[in-house]
Amino acid sequence: MNTMTLKLRRWMGFLGAHAILVLAMIVALFPIVLVLMNSFKARKAIFRAPMLPPLPDTFSLDGYATVLQRSNFQLYFVNSLVVTLGSMALILLLGAMAAYALSEYEFRGNAVLGIYLAIGIMIPIRLGTVSILRIMVAMKLVNTLTALILVYIAMGLPLTIFILAEFMRQVPRELKEAARIDGASEYRIFWLILPLVRPAIATVAVFTMIPVWNDLWFPLILAPGEKTKTVTLGAQQFLGQFVSDWNAVLSSLSLAMVPILIIYIIFSRQLIRGLTAGAVK
Repeated sequence: MNTMTLKLRRWMGFLGAHAILVLAMIVALFPIVLVLMNSFKARKAIFRAPMLPPLPDTFSLDGYATVLQRSNFQLYFVNSLVVTLGSMALILLLGAMAAYALSEYEFRGNAVLGIYLAIGIMIPIRLGTVSILRIMVAMKLVNTLTALILVYIAMGLPLTIFILAEFMRQVPRELKEAARIDGASEYRIFWLILPLVRPAIATVAVFTMIPVWNDLWFPLILAPGEKTKTVTLGAQQFLGQFVSDWNAVLSSLSLAMVPILIIYIIFSRQLIRGLTAGAVK
């Protein structure tokens, strides 16, 4: 009887955990599916039956046609791609080098420096928007993609350094000492260690990329010009004070989701491995 009760409890726990996961998945995917469905519907159908999928009598590509004809969406997409990839590459490179130094070398103030860098995770960078704008004006970087890349690097480095430093501390010291005995330089050792923390790098890359790609605040403040608009900012031109073209808004947002979904699918296995390893450590 006790064995049956124990098995029943295990099954109840198993079903309960999976029910919670399924519920969380539905909550997370619902707005995405809703945007995708309504982007392929006529304007009247969006308001008349927003929960229904596009049917033969409600299917329409007017939103996508409007986005491609009335806006320079290709330029917005390229701008977002340049800013996101440029920021992510520099964040990973600089963050990995700083994390290696903090995890490998013992020097006075090492712990204090690590805490100082971690403070950036707790303090939102948007609190310094006015000061950042003044700095960019003084450097004549307003309405440039460089301004966005610099801000996003500052925004992403604290979390990157914090996560990668913890993972690099788990790399066996014997491997590094063996490389030093063989005459490898510190830069060579650094590049040898990177593949060993690949799950952590993939995790940081995903968590860095999504806020940068979806950000509206800094493109609106630092780069609102037509030549420097990003995808998220470009979608706002279809939202008016009195009339909004919801077909175009939903279509532009659907197009903006595609790169995020593709990259997530590519790095999903590494992301899960990184999160799992971080939980175990």
